[in-house]
Formats: sequence, structure tokens, C-alpha cells
Amino acid sequence: MSDVASQFGPGSLVRARGREWIVQPGSVSPLLRLRPLSGSEEDGALIHVGLEPDVTSAHFPPPDPAQEGNQEEAALLADALRMALRRGAGPFRCFGNLAVEPRTYQLVPLLMALRLDPVRLLIADDVGIGKTIEAGLIARELLDRGEVERMTVLCPPHLVEQWVGELQQRFHLHAVAVTASSAARLERGLPVGESLFKVHPVTVVSLDYIKSDRRRHDFIRACPELVIVDEAHTCTNTGQSRHQRYDLLKALSENAERHLLLLTATPHSGDQQAFYNLLALLKPEFAQLAAEDSEQKKALREQLAMHFVQRRRPDIDEWHDGGIFPQHKSAEDTYALSGAWEQFFESVLDYCAEVTASGEDERRQRLNFWGTLALMRCVSSSPAAAVQALRTRLLSDQAGENVDAIASQLFDGSEDDLVEDDVAPAADTGNPAVRALLAQAEALLGEKGDPKLRLLVKHLKPLLEDGFNPVVFCRYIATANYLKEQLDGKFKGVQVGVVTGEFPSEERKRRVEALGDAEHRLLIATDCLSEGVNLQQYFDAVVHYDLSWNPTRHEQREGRVDRFGQESKVVRTLLLYGANNPVDGAVLQVILRKAESIRKELGVPVPLPDDDHTLTQALMKAVMLRRQGGRYTGDLFDYAQLDEGRALDVKWTDLAETAKKNRTLFAQRSLRPADVVPEWERMQAVLGDSADVQRFVTRALARLGAALDPRPRGGANAPLGALTPALRERLSAENLEATVGVDFKQPTAPGCTFIHRSHPLVTVLADELLERALAGCTDVNAFARLGRIGVWRSASVDVITVVLLLRLRHQLTITRSGRSQVLLVEEALPVAWQGRNAVVEVTGDQLLRWLADPALGDLPDSVREREMSNALRAINERHDALNALAEAQAERLLADHRRVRKAADARGSYAVKALQPVDVVAAYVLLPGASA
Repeated sequence: MSDVASQFGPGSLVRARGREWIVQPGSVSPLLRLRPLSGSEEDGALIHVGLEPDVTSAHFPPPDPAQEGNQEEAALLADALRMALRRGAGPFRCFGNLAVEPRTYQLVPLLMALRLDPVRLLIADDVGIGKTIEAGLIARELLDRGEVERMTVLCPPHLVEQWVGELQQRFHLHAVAVTASSAARLERGLPVGESLFKVHPVTVVSLDYIKSDRRRHDFIRACPELVIVDEAHTCTNTGQSRHQRYDLLKALSENAERHLLLLTATPHSGDQQAFYNLLALLKPEFAQLAAEDSEQKKALREQLAMHFVQRRRPDIDEWHDGGIFPQHKSAEDTYALSGAWEQFFESVLDYCAEVTASGEDERRQRLNFWGTLALMRCVSSSPAAAVQALRTRLLSDQAGENVDAIASQLFDGSEDDLVEDDVAPAADTGNPAVRALLAQAEALLGEKGDPKLRLLVKHLKPLLEDGFNPVVFCRYIATANYLKEQLDGKFKGVQVGVVTGEFPSEERKRRVEALGDAEHRLLIATDCLSEGVNLQQYFDAVVHYDLSWNPTRHEQREGRVDRFGQESKVVRTLLLYGANNPVDGAVLQVILRKAESIRKELGVPVPLPDDDHTLTQALMKAVMLRRQGGRYTGDLFDYAQLDEGRALDVKWTDLAETAKKNRTLFAQRSLRPADVVPEWERMQAVLGDSADVQRFVTRALARLGAALDPRPRGGANAPLGALTPALRERLSAENLEATVGVDFKQPTAPGCTFIHRSHPLVTVLADELLERALAGCTDVNAFARLGRIGVWRSASVDVITVVLLLRLRHQLTITRSGRSQVLLVEEALPVAWQGRNAVVEVTGDQLLRWLADPALGDLPDSVREREMSNALRAINERHDALNALAEAQAERLLADHRRVRKAADARGSYAVKALQPVDVVAAYVLLPGASA
């Protein structure tokens, strides 16, 4: 019985249980893993040849004239055949499993990765260019090629759920989140010594969970073959937690066969040694680039160019890829502290100066300083935040603990450590003067007493009228809720929502999506949304209501909407600050202006080198000292006024110069559009693009009695309840029931699901139509059958033309380290013969266009019968020619794989075998002009 099983390799056709099947990869004698010839993989079966003695070879059935079809059916069947392919035969194996249509520039890291073995790549593209998509493409490709079986993503805790969603939605990879809260549940029930990383092939792991000594060693032992590290620069900086992260990555990189993808938008912005530590994870010898000039350095730089890709948005312009990113328009405006607001602010400054100058013990002085600093920041945010801070009293017996708590809430966390720090910190040190300040703050609540709120309303009105949907970023929950209360109902037809750190991450996401259903929307948010939730689908403007004390936060806020996938042609940003607010003035001039000048020069930001907050403390002390010296004049600060500022200016400038130099030395230059575009166009032709998907789904649903109904705000409703019970059951298994909103572009219309080539709706429809066509249904009244043979007149041809729709099946054998793996590769290929005598063979996309062009008039029955008979006879006579075509396609496939995976050839080999005979799915005869 094993001999029977072994004769059927992947792609072979067999007959068993009264029907035909295609043998799938993973069959191990005496077991055959099968997929129905006319059905989907979900209908597959595992057959034991010893228990199924009637397993025999089968042949693909030829078209039957009794199953004649017309031109419309031919075009739909051609689309169904292409959409049903899961294992495309182009140079990339992953494209049939993608739920995203990548841009050509995003293929550069994929091509670079496939030239390496193992894949060791640092992807350092700018914020919003699409590093997640680029890494996902590589991961999906390696999995579909069979080169890896398991993968993991290591990322900061707040990005875990986002990565799980991206892998599922864009790449059909069912990832498991591994965090402090989920690990125990995942490990429950596992055999002793078994690792969850071996049980679950795709995982997303919190760096902060896995970095500890105990967990790190277990993870290294069971680590998957492919590791993606997001925000990789945070794993090489100084500090205890960063040291643990680096130890983990260094140990993982020491396995010479492990594939490693490092992702960061700031690879060399900060600690220079950290940059070279990062490069050394790719190859240990890259650490020598930190040394002085040497003979090896040039050679190492050339090697690094194969492992390092870094592009700014201007670098993408050369790809001419259809307006990838929106135009970014920025503006600023100021409000003035006056009247009661100015009196209140002066009183706060007086209070802060008095408290910090008091002769308390050292611990109490520290408490007073942090408390007053927190109060100054809350007052600059809003009267509501000031009220919240003034109502929260610090207890002296908890002074040491509260100092640390205030500091953690006062300063803005870095991009990899986005804590929910948007609660207004305690500021009441027990001073009786606080009660008077509280009364003043409460009197300022509302637009009448709050000039900052009035300025916001002034700008939101025209912004909303121009059709923009803004996100207003605040520093504190109290401010966000205050703005929600004040703005709700202010603008006709605009729905106002609020998202803060009060809500868990899933609730934040739900609130954003719910607000996205509104036609006109305004979101008030704290910085809990500045990283980890992409907002470009629903919003296209950002208002910085509160200045961040960390300029990276401003980049993050704007990067939520100004990124790949933003449909709006223009993104607007607005920065608000107080013209005579000393806190705003200090932060704006000394921190934000400097950061902006560096970003404009380099095209990318360089983080503020103020991890210990020395500069920020000095700035705020200067504000209070000025107040001690008299009334604040509103003059802006500059570096020359602060010793700490001058020192930081020098350090920051040096870092910027180093970053600029490194960009020149290490930026990827080896791949250009001419290297990538042909590969992309080849895959588009094989698998189809978004326009092809839309055409297919629209025609297929109409054919099946469930025509799409356009929605007023874009997209369409698909009435799936009108389909047959069998189809409804298959779609219900994919959670597609009743009426579903669908859209074929991104961002999708409100309430719609993005329908892409690998979406279950597309695959189920394609499988259903193919099954009906291939099942030999001959009843002329059969519901929605598609004829596999037909004849009509066409204006597209000048001579009689026979168009064949072929399905080619190949066995792709990959041999590495003495182990061979056989994969099934399928492709749909249209081919035509033109002329009756001197036959000319034609291939290419124009054949599909010929099938799509409408038929001209009717033909007599005798003509159609004659031409169908002639076509079938020609297929039999040209049997050898079709097999030769399959052999030629197999050679092209082998050349494609070798071309893009050169590095793997050094450690293994490829072989491709064309399975014969070729499957002739359909044959159509096109007669020229209007004569018979």
C-alpha cells in the first residue's frame, strides 16, 4: 500500500470515493492529503490507501459541448480560475495569501531579504512608510517557501495587540499574544518541558515580559527560526531594562541560522555605541565599523548595504507610485493669557516660586519641586487639569513614593514605553494657598474664561467645514474629558468622541471604530493613542492642543494619520501654544524648535538626548526663578540662558551630525525601481489586482443572485442571505452572514470590510464557481453554471482564435541540509491559437481582454457545434505542444526562484517538475467580425 501512496506526489490527480482529487503537500505514505478537484481546501480529506483500495490515477475532464457557455460566462470563469489560485507560480510564493496590495517600493526589503541566507535585515524606513508590511511580506514569503515553520515578533508591550491584528488581517497569520497576562493561560495544559513557542507557530511577544533572566533562557531554547524585532533601537540603549533586551537579542543572533528582522525608524539617532550594537546583531563583524578608518571598513560598509535599508519619504518619490503619501500642511497659532486667566497663572507662578524657595528638608523640597512642576504643566493644559491637580493632595508620609509617581506622570515617555500616564498628577502639597487657586481654576472652566479653548473652537470650525476629520491630542484625561464636554454639540452634524488611558486597549480601538462610522467626526485623545493605533482610516488632521515635552511624541501623533494608507490628499496639523505662557515658551523654543530644525535638515527626527530630564528640570526652574525676579515678560528662552541648555545643544547637534553622516554612509542604494517593478508587474498579471477583485466579486454575486447594492457613503452591501444554503453555510463558517458592507479599496468606507484577493468572500465565490463548472453540470437550467466551452463573434480578433484557459501544476522541490521538501505550485495561463492552417500561438494578458470584450450577435447552432468540435480536436492534436508549454513554464518558474533567492542556492537547490497532462479548464472559439 505504501507503493500506491508514494506514486502520487503533490499536484497529482487521483480518483477516490467516487470523485477526483488533487494530492496536496504534506502527504506521507500511506496517507494522502487531498483537495477536491472541484472544491476548496476546506473540503479536503486525509485518505489511508490501505483502507481506500480504489485509489487510482485520474485525468482532468475535457470541456463538454453539452456544457456550452457564452462570453460573459467565459470572462467570469477566467476570473474565478485566477482568484482560486493559492499557490501562485511567480517568483514570490506569498502573494496569493496577502490581504494587502503592497506598493512597489515595499518590495525592496523583500528582494533584499531573499538575497540573504540567513535573512538578517535592518529595516529603518521613516515613520509611516510601512515597515510592518515590509516585514510581514518577508515573513509570509519564508513561511510559504517552507524555509521556516515558526516565527515570532518581539515588540514593546503596547504594540502586541496591534501586531497580532496586522498579522491576521494583512497576512492571514493567526498569531498568539504572549504577555504577562496571557502566558500562564497559554502554558496551562502543556506537557512538562514543552514550550508554547513550539506549540504555537506564530507568536507576538512583549519584550518586557520575555527579557527577564528566567524567561529569556527558556525563550532562547525554544525560539522560532524567524524573529522580527519592532522598535529595535530600544534594545541597544543604556539602562537596566534595555540591557536585558540587548542580552536577549544578542543571544538570539548568535544562532548563525536564525533569520532576524530589525525594525526601527531611528536606527542611529542617539547613543552612537547603541547604533553599532544594533548593527552587530546582523553580523558581529559590523561592530568594527565603530573603529577608526581601516582597510576593512570600506568592505564592511559594502556588506552592510546588503543588510540595511533606510528611506525617507522623499526617497520614495522616485518610485512614482501614484501619490503614496498626502501633502502635509502645518500651521501654528497662539492664545494670550489675559484677564482672570492671566491672574490665575500669575498666582500659580507666585505659589510655585514660594513653595520651591521654602526652607524644608531635602525630601520635602524634592516633593515641593515636583508638585509645583506638575501643577505648572496641568495649568498650561486646561483649567480642568488644574482643578484635578489642585484637588489631589500629596501626603507627606508618602513623599518618597509620590515623588517617583509624579516624575513618571510628569515627563512624556519614549516611543517604546508608552505608559498610560495621562492622569493629572497630584500637586497639592498641603499649602492653604491651594484652596484659593482651586477656586480661581474652577471659575475659568468653559469657553468664556478659557482663551485656549476659544482658540481651538476658532480653528476647528473651518477645519471641519473643509471636510477634515481631526484628532485633538491632549496631555491629560481631565483635559480630554473637559474638551469633550465643551465641544459636544458645538458643530452641527459632527460626532465628538474621546479616548484616554481610562480605557483598556480593546475599548480604545472599539471607540475609534465606532466614531469612524460617523460621516463627520472629531476625536479628542490623550497620548495613549499616539502609538499603537493607526488612525489614517478615519482621520486626516491633528491638533496639538498641549505641547509635549518630548518632541518624539509630536512625530508620533502626526504619524497616526500621516502614513501609508491615508486616502486624503492633504493632512493638516495645527500647533497651539500660549504667546505669554512661560511654560509653553520654554518648551517650544528650547526643545521643539530645535527638534524641528534637525528634522527638516535630515528628513527624520533625532530624539532629545535628555533621558534624565536634566534640561526639562532646568527649564522649569528658570521659569520659576524668573517669577521670583518679577513679573514674567513672555520672552522666549534660548539655549544661551541655561548652562544645561548649552551643553545639550552641543550634544544634540553632534548627534544630528552623526546621524546625517551615517545616513550618507549606510543608506540603501543597491535596488532601484527598475529592479523591482518587473517582479511586481509579473505577480499582478498572475494573481490580479484590486480592480480584478472588484470586477470578479461584483459579477460573481450578481450571477449567484446576490447583486451588490451601493451604499451612499461608499462601498456596497452584499446580501449574502440571498445565496444558496450551501454557500451561506460556507460563508457563515468565515463569520460572513446576512448583509455585509464591502469595499474594494483602503481606507474602506464606514461600516465596510476590505475585500482583497485572499478574503474568504473571494475564495469561497471562486471555489464555488469553479466547482460548478468542473463538476460537469449539464442541465441547461442549472443555477449559475459556467460553460467551459463556447463560440461567439468578437471584434477583438481578425482571424479565428481558440482561447484556452489552462491550469498548470508544478512540483517545486527544495533541498537543504540533506532534507527535501516538495511544494505544489499552480498557475492559471491563457493561451491562444490563431488561424486554421498556419497556427500562431499567443500568450499574455490580451487574451483575457479578448474574453472580456462583448460578443457580436448570435451564431447558428450548426456553426457553434462545428467550431466546438474543431476546438476539441485541436486540443487532442496539440497534446505535445501543451506539455511543452508546461515544461517551458516550469523552467521559467525555476529561473524566477533562483533569481530572487540567490543566497539560498549556496545552501541548497531547487528543482521544478511540470505535472502532465495540462489541465484544460476551458476552450472558447472567437470568430472575427460579424460573419459566420
